[in-house]
Amino acid sequence: MSTSPTAHETSPQIKPHIERIADLHIHSHYSRATSRNLTFEHLARWAQLKGVQIVGTGDIAHPGWLAEMHATLEPAEEGLFRLKPEIAAKVAAETPAACRADVRFMLIGEISNIYKRHDAVRKVHNLISAPSLDVVARIQQQLERIGNIRADGRPILGLDSRDLLEIVLDVDPRCTLIPAHIWTPWFSMLGSKSGFDTVEECFGDLAGEIFALETGLSSDPPMNWRVSNLDGYTLISNSDAHSPQKLAREATILRCDPTYDAIIGALRSGGPTQFGGTLEFFPEEGKYHLDGHRKCGVCWEPPTTIAHKMRCPVCGKPVTVGVMHRVEVLADRPVGAQPPQTAPF
Repeated sequence: MSTSPTAHETSPQIKPHIERIADLHIHSHYSRATSRNLTFEHLARWAQLKGVQIVGTGDIAHPGWLAEMHATLEPAEEGLFRLKPEIAAKVAAETPAACRADVRFMLIGEISNIYKRHDAVRKVHNLISAPSLDVVARIQQQLERIGNIRADGRPILGLDSRDLLEIVLDVDPRCTLIPAHIWTPWFSMLGSKSGFDTVEECFGDLAGEIFALETGLSSDPPMNWRVSNLDGYTLISNSDAHSPQKLAREATILRCDPTYDAIIGALRSGGPTQFGGTLEFFPEEGKYHLDGHRKCGVCWEPPTTIAHKMRCPVCGKPVTVGVMHRVEVLADRPVGAQPPQTAPF
C-alpha cells in the first residue's frame, strides 16, 4: 500500500471540539543556545511524531523569524497558521503515514525583561501572544524602540513586565501575556534570585490582565496548589523546547475550537469543558528543582540548605535557592493540599 501523502493529508481541516495537545512555549533557531533545526518544517514533523496539534511559533519579537513565518506559513483557522501546501507535502513525505496529522501554529514567543524595581534588579521571562502577523509586526515596531530585538530570538529588554503588558494590549487588546516558568530562580516572576512574591507585585494595576501561569519544568501543579494566591490562575505547561526533539516534554491539553480566541478563552476559563489540564514531566528532573551549586557538585533539599546557613561548603558563596525551596517560602498550604476545581495533570 502506498504511503505517499494525499492532498487531504497535506491540507487538512482540523476538527473542532476534540481534545488536542498544545505546546505553546518553544524557540526558533534565532534564539541563543538552540538547534539550527528549529524551523517550521522540523517543528511540524516532530509535532506529528509526538501527537502535538497546536505549536507556538516562538520568538515572535524577531524580524527574521517573522519573515520566515510569511515565507513558510499560511492562514488556517482564525488566528492560527499551517505550513503552505508545497512545504506541507514535503514534510508529510518524510513523516510516517501513521503519524501524519494536522498541525497548527499559534503566534506566541518569549521576552526577557530585565529592569530595576524598588531598588532591586528584576529578571522575568514572559510569553506574549498575538492574533495576526500584522499585530506581530506592530509589536516589533514598539519593542525595537526600546532595545535590540534582532540579536536574539528571545530579546533582552530593559522593560518592566507591567509595561510590556501595557504595550501589547495597546497594540491589540486580543494580545496576552503569560509569565513563563514562574519559579525558575534566575529569570521568572516568582524566582528566588530576581522575582516578586505575587502577580500583583509584578504587574501592579494591570495584574487583572494575567489569567494563566506557566509552571515550568521544575514544578508541577501540586507544588503550585500550595500557594493560595495562585488559585485564580490557569496553570499551563510547555516544553520550552530548544530543539524540535524536545517538543511536548511538557504540554497543555485543550478542549476548544482550533482558533486563537477559543484557545485564549480556554486558558482564561481553566474550566473542564475547555481546558483539560497539563502533561507533566517529573519536577525532580528539572534543572532548578533543588538548591545548590552545579559547578561545586552541591545539590540540597531545603532543610539541608537552611542547616548550612544557605552557603555552599565548597566555594562559600550563597547557594542558588531552587524551585522546591522557593515554593516552601511562599506556601500557605501543606504538601498534598488541593484547592477546589483544579485541573488534572
